[in-house]
Amino acid sequence: MNPAAHRVSLTVLVALAAVAVVAGIVAGTPMLEQQVPSMPPVPTTRVAMILVGIGAIVVVTWAIAHLGRATRTRARRTALESSVRGELSCGIRSRLLGQRLNELADERVRLGARYSIVVDELGIAFWNGGRRPRRAAHFPWREVRTIRADTMVVGGSKVQVAALRIRHHGHSIELPIILASDRVGRYALADAPFYATVRSWKAMHRTALASEGLELPPLTAPIPIITPAMQAAASANRR
Repeated sequence: MNPAAHRVSLTVLVALAAVAVVAGIVAGTPMLEQQVPSMPPVPTTRVAMILVGIGAIVVVTWAIAHLGRATRTRARRTALESSVRGELSCGIRSRLLGQRLNELADERVRLGARYSIVVDELGIAFWNGGRRPRRAAHFPWREVRTIRADTMVVGGSKVQVAALRIRHHGHSIELPIILASDRVGRYALADAPFYATVRSWKAMHRTALASEGLELPPLTAPIPIITPAMQAAASANRR
């Protein structure tokens, strides 16, 4: 989809969201008027209407921000797919990743809430931007010590992360990378798709080091492949 079509789609979606909010307010007004007499005394019903208006503004603002971010992410992915080689993934920014990246990088790194990760024969790179992507950081494979699967707690929930141990300019720091899920309603990539991505990164890492005659990282335990059937069986056993 070209940039003009992206803008038209975004405008239409925002307009639909605004119409839905206004329709909800109009539909709910009679109910609100019926309930107001039975409510405890308040200074005026205008207060309730102001609160409803503020809520509508918040919803529309959130919708605009969410749709804008999604459009920007799609535009960046399209641009990268046509200009770079390698595997392309979407990462979710975390405070811990930002802190550790800035401990490693030569210049200050600012990642977007959703950023792109390009993994190819040269190494791993982090990209920001939209139709004109900008590389925020890059680490060649010789600086990557290990790649492993791990978990971290985000907002009270445990998510899977790809943990990369990077040695750069005398510093050895592990970067926890949360991969975004493509599935609607899912936050982070998990289970079989997550492990497949980590396995692919590990394979490219070893191949790149071997081609340069560098020492290979120690082999770790194989990453399990979890299928839906295995998950269903495990759930049945717990019952």
